[in-house]
Order: sequence, then C-alpha cells, then structure tokens
Amino acid sequence: MKEQPFTLIQLRSALRQGETSSVAATQAMLDRIVEQDNDIKSYLTITDELALEQAETADQRRANGEDGPLLGVPIAVKDIICVAGAPTTAGSKILEGFIPPYDAFVVQKLKEAGAVILGKTNTDEFAMGSSTENSAYFTTRNPWDLERVPGGSSGGSAAAVAAELAYGALGTDTGGSVRQPASFCGVVGLRPTYGRISRWGVVAFASSLDQVGAFGRTVADATALFQAIAGYDRRDSTSLNVPVPDYAAALTGDIKGLKVGVPAEYFIEGIEAEVETAVRAAIAKLEELGAEIHPISLPHTRYALPVYYLIAPAEASANLGRYDGVRYGPRIAGADMIDTVKQTRALFGPEAKRRIMLGTYALSAGYYEAYYGRALKVRTLIKQDFLNAFESVDVIACPTSPTTAFKIGDRADDPLSMYLADIFTLSVNLSASCGLSVPCGFDSSGLPIGLQLIGNTLQEATILNAAFAYEQATEWGGKRPLGANSAKIDKKLSIL
Repeated sequence: MKEQPFTLIQLRSALRQGETSSVAATQAMLDRIVEQDNDIKSYLTITDELALEQAETADQRRANGEDGPLLGVPIAVKDIICVAGAPTTAGSKILEGFIPPYDAFVVQKLKEAGAVILGKTNTDEFAMGSSTENSAYFTTRNPWDLERVPGGSSGGSAAAVAAELAYGALGTDTGGSVRQPASFCGVVGLRPTYGRISRWGVVAFASSLDQVGAFGRTVADATALFQAIAGYDRRDSTSLNVPVPDYAAALTGDIKGLKVGVPAEYFIEGIEAEVETAVRAAIAKLEELGAEIHPISLPHTRYALPVYYLIAPAEASANLGRYDGVRYGPRIAGADMIDTVKQTRALFGPEAKRRIMLGTYALSAGYYEAYYGRALKVRTLIKQDFLNAFESVDVIACPTSPTTAFKIGDRADDPLSMYLADIFTLSVNLSASCGLSVPCGFDSSGLPIGLQLIGNTLQEATILNAAFAYEQATEWGGKRPLGANSAKIDKKLSIL
C-alpha cells in the first residue's frame, strides 16, 4: 500500500494515461464513503447517481479524444453552494428540503472542467462556526482523532479530503472557514482574494467577507481546483474582471529572494507552544530555501476579532432576513403572518440566532454609528496595515490557528473561546487579501499544525509557490491520518 495519499494530480495523470477510468475511481470513492463516513460524517448528501453519470460522461469524452482540467476527477462541494437538483441546506433546518434549480458559478466551472460531484459536505449552520458542531444535522469528526472537531465552518470538506473521501473539495471562507479546518485536518486550504471567485449561487452569510475556497491534499491539488473555478462572473457585482493566470505554472519551487514578513502580533499569549515551535521552524525552512525573513508589525490586529463580530453578524442579520417561511425552505404555519414568521424562524439554531441578534442590535437606530459604523472605520485601519506591510514584503507567514484541533464539546458552551479559534485568520477577510494553510508538522498528540501564508490582493500565485516550495522541502504534505481513532485506509483507492 502507498505511504502517501493518492492525490488529485496523480489521479488526473492516471486518467490521461488510461491507467484507470473515472467510473472506477468514482465507484471506489463512493464505496469508501459508504464504508468510512458513518464514523467521520463529512457528507450531508451523497449524489451517487449523479456522480456515476458524470463519470461515465467523462470516460466517453476521453474516449473521444477530449480532455479537461478536472475531467473525471471526483470532487466534494460544501453544502452552502448550490448544485442543481441536489439538496442545499447550508447546515440549517430552515433550508431543509430546498433543492435549487440551478448551479452556482463555481459548480458550473467544475462541470465545465469535467469534475465529478460526489456530494454535499457538512457545514456549521450558514457557515457560522469554527468546529462544524453548529450543523443542525450532526457534528463532523476529525479523521486524525474522531473525538476532535475538524474545524469549521468548512469542516466537512476538510475532513472529506483528509480522509480520502474526495480528491478535492470546495469550501467557503468568511473568517477562516477554509484555512482553519485545513490546519486542523492536515490538508491545504486556499482562501483567494475577495472577488477572485464568484459568489453567485452561494448561500450568503456576510457578503463583504464570504469567498469560495479550495481544499487539496497537496498544494498542487488545491491549485488545480482553484484554477478551475477562478474567473469573472457578471452576475456577481463584486466579481473581479481581471485575467486568470496559469497558477500551476507558478509552482516552480524557487523562492530565492522572496521577502517573508513575520508579524509579532501573531505570536501571542495563548498560542500553544507546539504550534509556535512548528510554525517558527517552518519560517526557518523558508529562509533556508532562500527567502528573506523580515519582522513586521500589523498593529491593529488586536481589533480584528471585535470588528469581525460586529460586521459579520450585521451582514448576516440582513442576509438571513429572507428566511421567513415565504421565500425559502419550510413554512411553519402560525395564527397570522407575524406568528408564521416567528414559528418558521424558530428553526434557526442557537449560533445563528445569536449572530442575528448581535447584528440586528449593531444596526439598530441609535447604535449603528457607535458599533457598525466604527467597526467599518477600524476595518479600514486593518486593511491599511496589510497594505503597508506589502510595501516591504511579498508574503506574510504566521500560524493558521493558535491551537490544534480541540475535543468535540470542549467549547460548545463558550462562544468567545470558540471565536478565538479564528483569531489569526479573520484579518485576511477584513483586508480582502488572500491566504492559505499548508501542513507544517504535528503536536505530541499526533494532530496536524498549519502554517498560514498571506498574500496581497490577487497574489495567489506567490503564496501558492511559497507553500509549494515548503511542501516539497519537508515531510508534512500529503500525510494520511493513521491514528488509532481514525478511519481505516481503504485499499480500493490504490488503483495506480
């Protein structure tokens, strides 16, 4: 049996060489999901019939001499992204039974690239959470230790990729929801620049912060998936109408002369010692590979958490107002219209209710300027910190999360402690920068640790290449979760 996971890039090569078929690879993956996902619970919906139909079409296209960037490759999609004909719940009971008649932009792009869609992955309700415990359906478990969380809100996607239940997956990142679960699950997670990928067809949480991202077992895997979904979409007013470069070509592994900034504010009291040690060792490895390390300051970092938890709930309050028992999801009939809305909105879970109330209060008359207005001003200061830093450095290196994956239930009754899990990732969303998490080691319990690399606007190629150089020079990339509490490895995937 192979010591390294079977990656998206390896599968694509095998398909192109005729060494396997998409139907065989897809069926093996579906069999594995049936066998393993009762333990991990990464999927909310498995679209097995659709997947096999798409796999057959992919094989026919290849037999006809066609090719595509992801032709025949099985991929998972976070259940906050619309797939025509498949349930889209956003992890909430209030959207139970909603089946969109259209594909999101990113799903359209996946289909154009020839991908096979295996199913919809679990998420914190409306992407509001850092552990996937806020899903209205069940908690996803970390493949490295089934007693621990996979991170969130894209925990289902991260766990599916880590456990080899998909060759890649889409997630969304509003405050760290791709990067933090990537760190907890030992995979690569990319959050692109705001507007680099269209949000059309993605259930909205906080519209100025949401962005679709990509998970892969390796940097090259995540890059291939990102390449397929990036691009302009006129249906999204925030979509950036700029050319999409060849990101794969940027993975040279040469980072000589790359200026890497290390912010003092990201090595703070409360960070686990093993996390800090691993991240500092990773930064030293970047220097060994030819990068220049520069200490920098992002002085307004300490305001990122309170600013985020004013802006994001305020936008959530506005976005979730449409769930009223009339336009989406189930309708719980009441004595009158007001009672119907009240009864229907009772379907929201505790965290969604908490954020709606926080946001509504922050936007209310008499408090708007004191809270939301001031938060927007401080957000500008945070963004300026990054702009100032990128005048002297190319990349910022820091931890993805202050801790490794925590146990299920440990923070369920302490919202502030839960929110602190994203303290190192929030600023990227507030500043509209790009960032990724790449594995950089393990703690003494065998849990993965992530290195976060942050780039300036539209500088995904730079951070991807830096991550690729680091990954190629170390042993951490593409590791399998082989712990006693993790799912067993299925030999059916060894099809090369």
